[in-house]
Amino acid sequence: MRRTQVAIIGGGPAGILLSHLLHRHDIDSIVLERQTKAYVLKRIRAGVLEYGSVKLLRDAGAGERMDREGHAHDGAWIAWQDRAPFLIDTKTYAGRPMMSHGQTAITEELYRIRERDGGRIVEEAENVRLHNLTSSAPSVTYDKGAVTETLECDFVAGCDGFHGVSRHSIPKETLKIFERAYPFGWLGIMSETPPVGDVIYARHERGFALASLRNPNLSRYYIQCGLDTEIADWPDDRFWDELKRRFPDDIGRKIVTGPSIEKSIAPLRSFVAEPLRYGRLFLAGDAAHIVPPTGAKGLNLAISDVFYLQRALAAHFANGDDRYLERYSDMALRRVWAAERFSWWLTKLLHVFPDDDAFETRIKLSEFDHLHRSKHARAMVAEQYAGLPFED
Repeated sequence: MRRTQVAIIGGGPAGILLSHLLHRHDIDSIVLERQTKAYVLKRIRAGVLEYGSVKLLRDAGAGERMDREGHAHDGAWIAWQDRAPFLIDTKTYAGRPMMSHGQTAITEELYRIRERDGGRIVEEAENVRLHNLTSSAPSVTYDKGAVTETLECDFVAGCDGFHGVSRHSIPKETLKIFERAYPFGWLGIMSETPPVGDVIYARHERGFALASLRNPNLSRYYIQCGLDTEIADWPDDRFWDELKRRFPDDIGRKIVTGPSIEKSIAPLRSFVAEPLRYGRLFLAGDAAHIVPPTGAKGLNLAISDVFYLQRALAAHFANGDDRYLERYSDMALRRVWAAERFSWWLTKLLHVFPDDDAFETRIKLSEFDHLHRSKHARAMVAEQYAGLPFED
């Protein structure tokens, strides 16, 4: 029988960051991860950080690698076929630059710091079950090898992703689900080639495309694809040809091609579970919500959830102040729904939907032209893209 103050389910960036932040408050935690560390670090995920996320990592002593390897920029560009590109200028209109730095690198750094500080991370913790969540003494059981272990705790943090056990431990009559599935996915590749520049979104009649970056010699590219797309049907040459077709010629010519080192297809969905608290269980990150990657909000929402949760737990353990714990779900969800709305809007604007007709196409074009003409419209988009500040 073991005990900790906070049992953290999931060893991805949300869980490891929460463990690190709690350690800085002298709060003990144990992280239970179903996979191995090596498996976790192979996941290819988001790469654009809001300024609030950048500041939190710096303030937590976890930003050195990000500042050394990341790429700071003033927002993202939208290239719309025959129109002049438009910059979502977060620095001018929101006073906050952005940072491109891969989630894998962030997770690697957080693991390094937790191991340096003696953090307890249990890999290959299988068949995790949560117990007595509405009592003052919750517990977690899990299988490690052929042995079933029990972990007593004060709180459980569910950071185990969309398919994890945490959200499913909340009774169905308590949990409300809001979901929107999109009729397409993203086919993405990673290549060890110089990026074309800053983050560039492209809207073309053949579909959406995105040029992104991880470091000066690591590029990430995506194209919109059908849900029935097979990776085997997309050798590198075909991908590069299609990618260039969807960007304006002057940008397409700058794309440096090369062998892909990773290739994957991701479906797009919007998903929110409410509430984010059930008794002593608190959900954070993908366990609670999913956003289409168009708005670059997934990792940033996970970081903001963790910020709110660690602040609430710190107040509880320091002086018995539970005001932040009581407000956690409502506070986090306000930011979640703002990000969901923006990501939904940007996805709808930049993608070709199967039921788009001539009217819908012209409406979207008019909306893009309005962004060019109106500084107020540009400021509104930049503020949302830059990310809302954390609530006090």
